Amino acid sequence: MTSPVAARSSADPDPNQQKRKVDSQIDQLREDLLDTNADLANAFIALKTTQGKLPGAQAALGRAEAAASRAQTANAIAAQELEVAEANEVKAQDELAATSKEISDSRGEVAQFAAQIYQEQGFGEFDMAMTSTTPQQFADRIALIGTVMDLQGQSMVKLATAKASQTAQEDLLSALRVDSEKAKRKAESTLAAATKARDDATAAKNALDALAAQQTREAATVKAQSEAETKRLNEMQAESTRLGAVIKARAAEALRRAKIAAAANARAKAAAAARAAKQSATSSKSSPKRGRTSSGGSSGGPLSPPTTAGWISSEYGMRLHPNDRVWRLHSGRDYAAPCGTPIRAAAPGTVIESTYRGGYGNRVVVDHGVIGGVHLTTTYNHLQRIRTQSGRVARGTIVGYEGSTGNSSGCHLHFEVYEDGSFVDPRRYL
Repeated sequence: MTSPVAARSSADPDPNQQKRKVDSQIDQLREDLLDTNADLANAFIALKTTQGKLPGAQAALGRAEAAASRAQTANAIAAQELEVAEANEVKAQDELAATSKEISDSRGEVAQFAAQIYQEQGFGEFDMAMTSTTPQQFADRIALIGTVMDLQGQSMVKLATAKASQTAQEDLLSALRVDSEKAKRKAESTLAAATKARDDATAAKNALDALAAQQTREAATVKAQSEAETKRLNEMQAESTRLGAVIKARAAEALRRAKIAAAANARAKAAAAARAAKQSATSSKSSPKRGRTSSGGSSGGPLSPPTTAGWISSEYGMRLHPNDRVWRLHSGRDYAAPCGTPIRAAAPGTVIESTYRGGYGNRVVVDHGVIGGVHLTTTYNHLQRIRTQSGRVARGTIVGYEGSTGNSSGCHLHFEVYEDGSFVDPRRYL
């Protein structure tokens, strides 16, 4: 018998598989703890159940923390993308403002040229030429007109270029604003995901902490119940020693009487044989001699099973207690069946005890006398109710009903056989 694993093994990374394994072991524990006080058995099973949940909780925390880390990274990247998009938008706005100013300045220059020509030179090239008084003045004015027209043309080109740049920048700004909006929505989404992931990780951590705290409380309960169990086991050992002494005394007396009876029977047989020999000497020798015939042996042992219902949940022998890890003698054979199942005397005998005996619960003890040269006694423990209080019983007489009294965590019969006052495996006589 093995104890359930309390924490996840590195060789078994699947927490669900680990939990199924622990659940299976807990089912086995229920049978291993049949002769254990119910409070301790329940506390121990609760502890193992909690330990079975821990690997799953640890795995859930690991997944939640990994998801939170990924979400936090995605949120940081989205925040950087939003920052870059907003910076690009601001830069585009600044460049558009500069271009708009440049357009405004160019328009001012063109207007200034037009005003200057109007004020100083008249209405056009023809007026300027016709008002010249000398050929040189005429040539100078033509040259001036060319220069002004060149400057005005440059200003117009500059103005057209600026306006084209303004259109392109406005388009770029619109696109950047769309990018910024997308980046903003993405940042909001990743922030929400990161927040949820952190909340999930916190919840998983809280669940694991709660299980750890529960395990601590249950371990303390198991320790306290174990101490009480040890006290009850000591009381049961004292009771077993007491009953063993009583049975040994009865066995010694029964064997003494059996020896006396056997000696008397031997003397009677010898006398009868002598008389038969004397009579034989005077009788006719023509009578045929006949040998004895055997009556046949028993098909089984001298004891019958106390019940045929249910199943054998535990055999006689040394076993390791799953809680305190101490080897103890399981002094009988356990029959697991529903509470209330009739329990019958294993052989004819005399009821010498029928009462409540601490950890043994309701108990009946039957003295079967000397059988096959040894003195046999049987005990029936943890009975729900005692039916036969005293007196002689025949084989198959109902002595009580299966239960779970005393140091018991479930319906079962703890059946013991004493040979000359000492425990023996019941299977030797069944």
